[in-house]
Amino acid sequence: MTHDTLARSADDPMAVAKAILEAWDIRDFAAVLSLFAEDGVLHSMMIEPIVGRASIAARLARLGAAAHKTRLRIRHIGVIDGQVFVERIDEITLNGRQTDVPVVGVFRIENGLVASWREYYDRRQLLGAMGVVEDFDRSAR
Repeated sequence: MTHDTLARSADDPMAVAKAILEAWDIRDFAAVLSLFAEDGVLHSMMIEPIVGRASIAARLARLGAAAHKTRLRIRHIGVIDGQVFVERIDEITLNGRQTDVPVVGVFRIENGLVASWREYYDRRQLLGAMGVVEDFDRSAR
């Protein structure tokens, strides 16, 4: 099934969430972007939300340039009250350093597209493990 087909599958929010996670895992950021609603929100909860496809595209470009490798290992996934909850471990390589970061992501899917993707993780842990003193895209926000 293609990402476009999944994006139009309004009655299966888990399939849409899995498709966007799979696209992220292989760094297919065009597919990731196509699964967001035009006014979709990408929100790492400890920083300001990124709203709209154009802003999300800019964020993905910065993230793609900074992180050399990302692998998302899903531990648990389920639908609660119509939202998809995903517990996972992100294996991230940034600036030649690799770390594992525990993450919980929550997806709200509307009309077969991601209306919001909220991420909960310890940002200080991630940045410290990567040897980053300042957020890699702080000046862009």
